[in-house]
Amino acid sequence: MPYSDLILAALDARKKAYCPYSGFAVGAALLAEDGKIYTGCNIESATYSPTNCAERTAFFKAVSEGVKTFQAIAIVGGKLGENELETCPPCGVCRQVMAEFCLPSDFKVILGKSPKDYIVKTLAELLPLSFGADHLGSDIK
Repeated sequence: MPYSDLILAALDARKKAYCPYSGFAVGAALLAEDGKIYTGCNIESATYSPTNCAERTAFFKAVSEGVKTFQAIAIVGGKLGENELETCPPCGVCRQVMAEFCLPSDFKVILGKSPKDYIVKTLAELLPLSFGADHLGSDIK
């Protein structure tokens, strides 16, 4: 799938963001191994702690439907009402959730400003020396 298509899906998901406190809307589009796309937006809470990022929303939707293998995620974000988006890398918690389900050296993270303006990183580049199931002596893959 072209990265531009994944970015378009993330841009559409961003429109659904609930961000009355920060005014920073984020959309994510997660590409599963089978080609299906799961989208997510950030959902804020007045107490901040229960806030959920767009990336985790997309992952949790997919996993709740039994999907656990993924190829890539596109992330877009920026202040509401501004014409130009920012490069919006995932937070540390989202990176750790990605590492739970993705092989860091293979999983692509697409940070988009538009379908034509984006950068691509591997999860390994964004989360070097990640902690995972192997550190716990688990054979879960």
